[in-house]
This record gives sequence, structure tokens and C-alpha cells, in this order.
Amino acid sequence: MNMAHDSCRRASIACMPTTADARLKQLDLNLLTILDALLQEQSVTRAAESVGTTQSAISHSLGRLRSFFDDALFVRTGQGMVPTRKAELLRQPVVDIMAAVRDEVLVEAGFDPSRSHRAFVFSMTDAGELVFLPPLLKELREAAPHCTVRTVQVPIEQIEGLLASGEVDLALGSIRSAPEGLYRQRLFMNTFVTIVSTRNSSIGEPLTLEQFQRMPQVVVSLEGKPGTAYDKLIEEQGVQRNVFLTTPHFLIVPLLLERHPDLIATVPMELASAFARYGTVRILKPPVELPQFALSQHWHPRFHRDPAVRWLRALVKRTFEQYAEPAGDLVTASEQEVQGFRR
Repeated sequence: MNMAHDSCRRASIACMPTTADARLKQLDLNLLTILDALLQEQSVTRAAESVGTTQSAISHSLGRLRSFFDDALFVRTGQGMVPTRKAELLRQPVVDIMAAVRDEVLVEAGFDPSRSHRAFVFSMTDAGELVFLPPLLKELREAAPHCTVRTVQVPIEQIEGLLASGEVDLALGSIRSAPEGLYRQRLFMNTFVTIVSTRNSSIGEPLTLEQFQRMPQVVVSLEGKPGTAYDKLIEEQGVQRNVFLTTPHFLIVPLLLERHPDLIATVPMELASAFARYGTVRILKPPVELPQFALSQHWHPRFHRDPAVRWLRALVKRTFEQYAEPAGDLVTASEQEVQGFRR
């Protein structure tokens, strides 16, 4: 009798779910998406924008997460929502889970842009916004009417980490020192031109080398200091410029030239064309030889097969094909550009 009772008890125990299994059944896996967004954004407002829902829905989900983990998870401070120690311990597991879902589950599910409410995030400079956003938003609003767009401008050394975490989907622009291992696809070639105020009657065509060296110049450096690849190319030709102002912002340049007509600046052609449409600057060929450079889109290998990012890359490439010379090449930043795809 006792043996039979023991056998029944052991069979019952074997059929009982483990504590971990029972806890898993209590967790709504959709909450991990919310936790991932909160860990990345550390803001209810931005998290709501990121996942395409309301702030009240995020707050409700956060309440459920706090109950499940028996922890506050985030504490409000003057700097925003700061993760607790437990939330920080959850960060990497959540990132890994979301990556597995994107890479191995959603890749089979596909992406429907006409129904998606995804928020796409691009890294680009202020100049990139002026060049890329107008045509890109037109295409995006037609193909994905419910999706939203956010842009960020970050130091080059942070781009790889943001792409790897999924906080940024694509980095657009001329990233000459892009980290090795990122995928890169050339969109179109660009070159440098010199712009002068339409009110500057002392400069005609062509712009002479003497004028180029004598006129006070506005130089744009994203790091806020001279020494970029463009600056070095000028110096290697023995040209001594009269640099009056160095700024990390392109968009201030036409305003400065309008207010101070004696200033000149050398900027990318596509940007100069955008400035010239407002009638405040003229475009001139520099009196020194400057090579073309590529404007590209960059992404991380973790999201190479992500359906939404794949769709976005194709949209970006298609949007700027009219600017391109040959077809864009797909390579890693550490490889030379070749036709086709290589990893």
C-alpha cells in the first residue's frame, strides 16, 4: 500500500510544472518588448513612441512588470527614469531574447509596411537630415503610412553600439571611420563645392586660388575642430586657408554667409544644392582638386536578416538610386567595395 502510494506521489510530482515553468506561464511575453524599450529609452514617452503605443499603456505594462519581478525596475530622477540594479541585470538577457525573436522568429514572419506601426530610427547629421529626409519621408509615408521616424546625431564611436542594440536601425552618411564589421551599402557619390553669398559681388566665376586662400572661411567639422580628411586634402596641396570659424553644424552656414557676405565655405554638393534653392548662396567649383566621396547606409550584422530593417534598407536604396553612378556595392566597412554581397 505504501509502495503504491509512493509511486502515485512520484508520478504526480513528475507531472507538476517546475517553478520556472510556472513563472513563465505567468509572464506575458509582450511585456519583454516594453521592458526592452524602457531599458533603451529610459522614458515612458520615448518608449511609447518606440513601440507604437500610448504612454498610459506603457505605464500599465510597467506596473505589471514591477509586480512580476517584485522590483521598482525604474526610479524617476532629475535625469529621467534610471534602471534599478535588477533592471540592469535583466538588460542583456532581454536584449538577447529580443534579438533571437527578430533573427529567428520574425524573419520567417515577414514585414508588412502597410500595417506596421514601427518607429524607425536613423543616425545622421543635421546636413544628412537636409539631404536624406525630404525624399525619404515622401517614400516612407506612402509605403508605410503608420510608421514613424526619429533621427539621432551621435559621436562616431557610439554608432556601432547603437546599431548593435537596435536603438538605431540605420546610420546614413559619409562615415569614413565606420567600425569594422558593419555592413555598408553605397547610395550615391558626392563631391565638395564652394558656396558664397549671392550678395558677394567681389567673387565671380571662376573662383581663383588667391581668393580661396584670402577670403575668411567657415569650416564644418563634426568634432568641432579642424583636422578632418577634407582639411588634410587641402593642406596636402599646399593651400593655406583663412579659417575664421569652425563649427560642427552645417545648417548654420548659409545663415552666416547671408549675414556676413565676405565669408565663404566648402561643403558637400548635395547640401550646397539644398542651400542654393533658398536663393541666398551661389555654388562655385573650388580652385583645388577634391575627390568624390560616398554617402552610404550602415547597419549591424545582428539585424542583417531582420525583415523590417531589410525592407527599410531596400526603400532607402531605391529612394536614392537616381543620385547614384554605378549600382551601390554591399560590403563590410573593413572590405574594399566590390560588386555583390560579401561578409
